[in-house]
Amino acid sequence: MVHVLSSRVLLRPTDPDAARAFYGDALGLAVYREFGTGPERGTVYFLGGGYLEVSGRADGSAAASSPDVRLWLQVADVQAAYEELAARGVEVLRPPVKEPWGLVEMWIADPDGTRIAVVEVPEDHPLRHRP
Repeated sequence: MVHVLSSRVLLRPTDPDAARAFYGDALGLAVYREFGTGPERGTVYFLGGGYLEVSGRADGSAAASSPDVRLWLQVADVQAAYEELAARGVEVLRPPVKEPWGLVEMWIADPDGTRIAVVEVPEDHPLRHRP
């Protein structure tokens, strides 16, 4: 087994400035590090137990975001996150809903359409308890 020391999700947006404004300003993710200049500039954000790197630029001839790529962000209070993000002008694709599997989920998307699930795990949910 390979011993993984760290991990991150890498996004190549069509508009890097819009992506940085979305993740840094609208979502309020804290910056872990920044590197490079110009088109090679990158920003790495803290993302819970991992990182999200926004760097480079997607090839304009290809879709910037695959419908198969989604981000899952767990928060302590999804209703509070909903109110905060709506107040910041983030378009909410679907407000918080308790799903049949017991999680409370809200859906948003970044400027390239990458879907982001903002999720609350209720205190009584099995994910909070080890068997």
